[in-house]
Amino acid sequence: MTQNGTLPARHRLFRSGFAAINAIGADRWLRPFTLGAGMILMFHHVRPWQDKAFAPNASLEITPEFLALTVKILRREGIDIISLDDVAQRIMGNPGERPFAVMTFDDGYRDNLEHAAPLLRALDVPWTLYVVDGFASGRGSLWWLDLERVIAAANEVSIFLAGKLQTYQTTSLKQKYATFDALHRRLKTGSEEQLHRAMDELRQRYELDPNSVVRELCADWNELRSLAKDPNVTIGAHTLTHPILTQCDARKVEAEIALSKDAIEMRMGRPIRHFAFPHGDAASAGAREFRLSRESGYDTAVTTQPGHIFASPTADLWSLPRVSINGLHQTENALRALLSGAAFLPQAILPSKRRA
Repeated sequence: MTQNGTLPARHRLFRSGFAAINAIGADRWLRPFTLGAGMILMFHHVRPWQDKAFAPNASLEITPEFLALTVKILRREGIDIISLDDVAQRIMGNPGERPFAVMTFDDGYRDNLEHAAPLLRALDVPWTLYVVDGFASGRGSLWWLDLERVIAAANEVSIFLAGKLQTYQTTSLKQKYATFDALHRRLKTGSEEQLHRAMDELRQRYELDPNSVVRELCADWNELRSLAKDPNVTIGAHTLTHPILTQCDARKVEAEIALSKDAIEMRMGRPIRHFAFPHGDAASAGAREFRLSRESGYDTAVTTQPGHIFASPTADLWSLPRVSINGLHQTENALRALLSGAAFLPQAILPSKRRA
């Protein structure tokens, strides 16, 4: 559940899998088949570890020390760390003899500026920060974090879902995790309207101001403009409000993708060429969203669907997979399995049309 606590069952399986890959050396002998042209790494929070008993979003944060280890291992393994601007050439043009990695960070968290930026600057590493227009403007809904805060503080949580008030007991740690998992799943798989209606009511009931959470955690435009003076930093778009795009109608999706480009360009005073789909899994971004990102003028768009990238002159640059660096697996075993591509063996053997 925390870095030093008991992992959920599926993450215990992941940890065992990473250890097995390294024990038999699969990260070495499978590398020619699984590494591909390279990978795009995905991060969220970077900050000193807080060992909390209830931390359902712990997978979304790593320590600065682990970020430094990631860079060290990439370079030790002969993997070039490149700018997102150079990805198209490495995939579709001349891939080069060495594989590549791109460092990307989602949502625009202030801790990226406080902890990741100085470290990456010192190591001369290029990186991309995907920004949500609303978050940088001090408004919006980090609803998965709001949900965590409500459950952490309450012994009982009541929420309206499907027109009914439902109550969950959250006295014990086990109950808190079970409640978070159940509500997170229901909210994410329902409609955007239901998600926001339920979360608005929940915040009101438990006196939580959503904008205060965004202002606390996300960098503002002045901070982002200062960050962007670093030539190694690329600013990308991550929509206007961070919705689940597949749950939105066509007009809203077009606005979230296209207008976020215009809005962030205006705020930053520079072109915005790259886009990241919020949530980004197969249930959150599909063919419609990929098409609109291409038509909106982005050079690339990234998902959260796992996998490495294989060179092809016909590669789809608007549905690129990423490798999530998971805060529940901050070990060298996990890194080596992920960076080698061995953890994604089925995708490497049978690459989909999307992944080219």
